[in-house]
Amino acid sequence: MASWKFLKENDIIDVVAPGYPSQPHEVEGSREFLLKWKLQPRIPQGLINPHFLHANEDQERFQFLKAAIESKDSHTIWCLRGGYGSNRLIPMLAKLKKPKEPKLMIGISDVTSIHTFLIQEWGWSTLHGPLLDRLGRNLVSPKHERELHRILFGKETDIEFKKLKPLNEAAKSIKTLKSKIVGGNLTVLQSTMGTPWQINADRSLLFLEDLGERGYRIDRMLEQFRQAGVLKKCQGIILGDFLGGEEPATKQNNFDLVFKRWAKDLDVPLYKGLEAGHAAIQRPVPFNTPCVLQVEGGKVHLTIETGGKA
Repeated sequence: MASWKFLKENDIIDVVAPGYPSQPHEVEGSREFLLKWKLQPRIPQGLINPHFLHANEDQERFQFLKAAIESKDSHTIWCLRGGYGSNRLIPMLAKLKKPKEPKLMIGISDVTSIHTFLIQEWGWSTLHGPLLDRLGRNLVSPKHERELHRILFGKETDIEFKKLKPLNEAAKSIKTLKSKIVGGNLTVLQSTMGTPWQINADRSLLFLEDLGERGYRIDRMLEQFRQAGVLKKCQGIILGDFLGGEEPATKQNNFDLVFKRWAKDLDVPLYKGLEAGHAAIQRPVPFNTPCVLQVEGGKVHLTIETGGKA
């Protein structure tokens, strides 16, 4: 597990847009946010150009990502937003030589593709955390912005989650489990299946979240994971926020029924309630760093090391 460097004032932040485009005012808001934190935003000219799907052509988006990875004067890469596109860059990313020094990649949603590659191929630790355009639009509460700042600047070396709930007997029976977190957006993780970069959850806790997927689609993706062996050596599953996905007939989602079914079906522990995903509260979740999950009296306490170093 390769540690990333804590931020310091005046550090350069390489800004990338591997998926959907951000609007000019959102880019400017992101710049202003980084300046407020006394950081130096490096937002390349031409980062976003008109395209029918993405922030730019594949080759252009990759070149900006490559430059951020290979830059010698920075050690943090922050994604502007999610949206489809990152997985198209992975075959090109796989042709790069692994850098000698790890960097910190920050983002959620579509950025799951990049997180998974960096963890599995280069052994990096990454951060499933708020996208820059969200911070630039002031959509993160002051409380959670301060938490993110403390983590990135090394004021805190771990993050605690105390609202998890066990959903099956396997989850309740755990006393202490030492592991690491991998995963991210469920739909994006499904897109890794059958590729050389398929999600590997062996000896890990698999974190999952999603937006706008109906219950049957979530069930189908989990079933594909099971049949593909992804869950075979997994130490447990932790559910973040699942939003949208209302059924046409009832105008309500049926997530509770889906997860109740899986709670009975699974041999591995299943928990819900991690405050991360696409909801209003998007707490940072360090990936590929040591974590400890403890259960006592039905209460679950998860502590994850940030993965940073001075």
